[in-house]
Amino acid sequence: MAGNIPPNLIEPVATAQHFVPPSSRELRAQAVHRLQVGLFGLCAMLLIVGLANIIMDRARLVDAEDPIRDVVAVDAKPKRPVADPLADIGVIPSPEASPTPNATDGSLDSAGPAPLATQ
Repeated sequence: MAGNIPPNLIEPVATAQHFVPPSSRELRAQAVHRLQVGLFGLCAMLLIVGLANIIMDRARLVDAEDPIRDVVAVDAKPKRPVADPLADIGVIPSPEASPTPNATDGSLDSAGPAPLATQ
């Protein structure tokens, strides 16, 4: 089948083909198309920004102080402070300050810790 291609369908290019500049009608059509795409993009951006503004305004209204929320907060049980799970199992030190010995109990003197008693 591939060997039976008629010779008149495939014609070799004998001369150089020159660039044909677009006509004024084609240039005008391209300009109008670019203008349409640009205006559509601008309108889409304005629509998206407006929608985002509406969403943010609604979120701000929801987050506004509500007197009922204050009453519920007074009656609510106090929440347990967030604990560090690694400190709970002893992997890292606790973020809470550990009690330090008082300097007045005499366990530490100015020379350092008391020597161990040997027998």
